[in-house]
Amino acid sequence: MIALDTSSLIAFLNGERGRDVESIDRALELGQAALPPVVVTEVLSNPRLEAQLSRLILALPVLELHPGYWERAAATRAAVLSRRLRARLADTLISQSCIDHRVPLITRDRDFAHFVKHAGLTVI
Repeated sequence: MIALDTSSLIAFLNGERGRDVESIDRALELGQAALPPVVVTEVLSNPRLEAQLSRLILALPVLELHPGYWERAAATRAAVLSRRLRARLADTLISQSCIDHRVPLITRDRDFAHFVKHAGLTVI
């Protein structure tokens, strides 16, 4: 299983190029792609999202939240913030979903680097 971040998923849906887009294409072909719940919300909240793309998003598996998720996410965010580093709430929640499921995240968003270094997230 491989999680997809909003930044890379939007690039994929827009037909952009990049290693992350190629990784998403492979993950989809192999049936390994999954979405953190926050990514579902971010992507589906686009008022201009076409119905066909919405159906594609809704057809993908979603990473379930494990008991204690919110507390672990708070601790993860606090660990990053205590180092005076950026830790947006959405990025924290996406990272925690991936950490809990022990799955890598495909992303082009560099803000996840803090979660890699200080929280155990793996990114592709």
